[in-house]
Amino acid sequence: MTDFAQLNQEYANKRPKDLIRYALEQHDAIAVSFSGAEDVVLIDMAVKIKKDVEVFTLDTGRLHPETYEFIEQVRKHYGIKIHIQSPDKEKLQAFTSEKGLFSFFEDGHKECCGVRKIEPLKNKLATLDGWITGQRRDQSPGTRSNIEMVEIDGFPGRNGAGSLVKYNPLTHWSSQDVWDYIKMFDVPYNKLHAQGFKSIGCQPCTRPTLPGQHEREGRWWWEEETHKECGLHGGNIISKG
Repeated sequence: MTDFAQLNQEYANKRPKDLIRYALEQHDAIAVSFSGAEDVVLIDMAVKIKKDVEVFTLDTGRLHPETYEFIEQVRKHYGIKIHIQSPDKEKLQAFTSEKGLFSFFEDGHKECCGVRKIEPLKNKLATLDGWITGQRRDQSPGTRSNIEMVEIDGFPGRNGAGSLVKYNPLTHWSSQDVWDYIKMFDVPYNKLHAQGFKSIGCQPCTRPTLPGQHEREGRWWWEEETHKECGLHGGNIISKG
């Protein structure tokens, strides 16, 4: 049985690339989750280890035009396939027919995110043994401050509940570390970052942040809550070993 506490201690002072290499060596069915700047840093590191590393992204159907351009830019820049996970057509049609296209402004974002993001993610993760994410502890103090570099994920993997390992190589990095890497290695990034967007999600639910605001404050800004999560990561860790 894997000793996750020992693994986290061992890799705490190593490079993120070292943990990515370890993760790719441990699993036949593993993929990098791609959406933001952190994730492209991971892709940049991963393709130097394994050129055909599997990468997937979630297309909610409500992304900014710049984000779709960004996905294509990354695909071409690294010469990789990006597996696009989309919402179930019938579930999405039923949801929008009943609630309309902007129900999240009235009753919160959880239901919409569930249809457009969580279900497609769960479908993908059910085919994997491990996934690599760009989570950082300082991204959201209320929900991510305790994440570890290696964890058992709460979503089922291809061998059922408790079988999916999540790797967070950038756990201890800051936003500045991410952008220093992007500049140093000429890594592609979403044009929206130059327009004041720090954390980028769906177009209706994301706006630029003001100087001094935390990066997650641009997400679901109309909601009076501190836990700015859609459910992809928040609260889904069941064990840290």
